[in-house]
Amino acid sequence: MKILVTNDDSVFAEGLRTLVKELRNIAQIVVVAPDREQSAIGTAVTLRQPLRVQTIRPIMPGVETYSVEGTPADSVILALEKLIKNKVDLVISGINQGQNLGNDVLISGTVGAALQGYLRGFPALAISVDATDSLYLDNAAKLAALLAEKIDCGALPANIFLNVNLPNLPLAQIKGIKITRLANESHIDTVKEGHDGKRAYYWLKRRQIGNDTDRKSDIWAVEQSNISITPLHNMLSNGSSPAITVSLCAELFQKLQRW
Repeated sequence: MKILVTNDDSVFAEGLRTLVKELRNIAQIVVVAPDREQSAIGTAVTLRQPLRVQTIRPIMPGVETYSVEGTPADSVILALEKLIKNKVDLVISGINQGQNLGNDVLISGTVGAALQGYLRGFPALAISVDATDSLYLDNAAKLAALLAEKIDCGALPANIFLNVNLPNLPLAQIKGIKITRLANESHIDTVKEGHDGKRAYYWLKRRQIGNDTDRKSDIWAVEQSNISITPLHNMLSNGSSPAITVSLCAELFQKLQRW
């Protein structure tokens, strides 16, 4: 199995390193990721300037690693169209340190990168942990490996696109895995006004909206200490995915607990 790993937190991010460390136990890994942090850039693709790529020191021994002066979406497009000579089996974007829930998937660089793989016919996962300073990235890495194995053996279809979010909790405190849909909202953008002594400026701020009452939403699942798996589609709709079942979620969670 060959997996392309990318993210929006940069090729040097702790979450990406943790993910690669786990995945290299089950697959050949190639890393192609932005050279700097690119959060909230969504599906942006660079069209009006050249893209430069560097082969850098592997983040893990034996892992081919590329740094891209571009967006997460650019990284996946370059990887699949030029940099990787042989076909990959799966695209995984993450581990993002910060949630990607509800409407945030529309601006998420993590999800935007996975989308580029999905649009090119590859199974794709976007995986995130609900914290900017996560202590429990290993849980997400292990779950990504379990999902990759399910895709590899055909238990999950090749045309799947999943958005996975974990609460930032020790595994013993996570209640289970829920199949979810996108919440109608997760953050509200506000504008803070300031002045630097010469002229006024504006700063976009994000305020989290909590206490979602929809028991099928991704926000509700994570707030209730569950792992959320949301099947996405080419229109980022909330259509159901028969491949992701309650029994499969229960099996994944049992294996995760025994890891």
